[in-house]
Amino acid sequence: MKRKTSYKQTTRLVHGPSHSAKWDFTHHVTPPLSSSTTYRLDSAKRGARGFQEFGHFVSDTGEPPVYIYDRLDEPTRSILEGELADAEGGEACVTFASGMAAISAAMSSVLVPGDEVVAHPMVYGCTHSLFVNWYARQGIGVKRVDLNDLAALRLAITDRTRILYFESPVNPTLELIDIAAVRRVADEVNAKRPAERKVLVYIDNTFATPFGQRPLEHGADVVLHSLTKNLGGFGTELGGAVICPRSMLPSLLLYRKDFGGILSSKAAWAILVYGLPTLAVRLQRQQYTANKVAAWLEKHPAVKRVAYPGLKSFPQRKLAEKQLVNFDGDFTPGNMLYFELDESKVTAERFVDQVAAHAYSITLAVSLGHTKTLIETPSNMTHSSYAGGDACAYKGAGPGAIRLSIGLESPTDILRDLSEAFEALLSTSRKKGRAAASR
Repeated sequence: MKRKTSYKQTTRLVHGPSHSAKWDFTHHVTPPLSSSTTYRLDSAKRGARGFQEFGHFVSDTGEPPVYIYDRLDEPTRSILEGELADAEGGEACVTFASGMAAISAAMSSVLVPGDEVVAHPMVYGCTHSLFVNWYARQGIGVKRVDLNDLAALRLAITDRTRILYFESPVNPTLELIDIAAVRRVADEVNAKRPAERKVLVYIDNTFATPFGQRPLEHGADVVLHSLTKNLGGFGTELGGAVICPRSMLPSLLLYRKDFGGILSSKAAWAILVYGLPTLAVRLQRQQYTANKVAAWLEKHPAVKRVAYPGLKSFPQRKLAEKQLVNFDGDFTPGNMLYFELDESKVTAERFVDQVAAHAYSITLAVSLGHTKTLIETPSNMTHSSYAGGDACAYKGAGPGAIRLSIGLESPTDILRDLSEAFEALLSTSRKKGRAAASR
């Protein structure tokens, strides 16, 4: 059989490995599902070997691992990890029970009391909560600075700084961070540091996925994903992933073993069999629709601003064209939209309530990257942890903001439902205005 690396990455996502040292399933067209919590060891010596080798890297051409217990390692999950690392162009991958479990493990397996994270002001609400509510208790500092302001970033980094953390595109505003520029700042700092204290660049790549962006190519050290979103694709599985250098693998596997946030084999199998093979075709269809919806929203009188990397008006369009590219080098702006309403005409809350009550093709629900189009208001839903006077509260995501994750429906139907929601609310406002004027 030809080496799979001679084929395009989109093809490799569909077929995966036919053989792996982790599990030989040469005669299966679809990878089988392993579902055993514990494994027969044959002898005490073999069991001892399994524990001694735990945490070592296993390649597709190396010696088969000794499986002991699901929480340590198991074949289905391990094969998915190999595919995710391959898709991102990384050396190793460790999966977890959720995206937040992956983020927590990736940072907590490196950070010790006294260390510091420098993070972009706007991140996913639960990541913000992790920084604000938990790291302070653990003696870990978190500074918030605009990572596109390189002068401010340089000033923010101290001897305590270990991780530069951001999302790109940012959830929910779709702001982009220049990954290569952040890498250059980290390199400047690291030139004067010992290897064990080097500043690491972490990026959450959930919005773009490896189909639309491969941050390691631009200098990131660690790439994070919520597998629940676009990579899973169908809204049926929770999961998270950390793609990292091989040197980080032992500590991440040890962390997962001891804290127990494992991805189940059944969830891993579903992502491996359904999520990855359909990723390219799903995102191509979704971004086709997203371009149409973004252009339509931009012209609507009740919409104040639209952020979508595919629009010519997107303020970071050049950076978008540089970073957001698929495996063939084509511009891939993705399936996520962010827009702000003119709340003197229509409030975001009334609008999403109208959609929830009357639209068929759009669902009011959190999460994203689903086969169905999902709408939400970040300020009081996914990013509500920013409320309460925090210094970076609503940083670019105010009460009038709406996040729209485009699914696989017909763009005509999505536009009809959006149009009817606007018309119903604006018509009511006009009637109230005429009634008030006649009094």
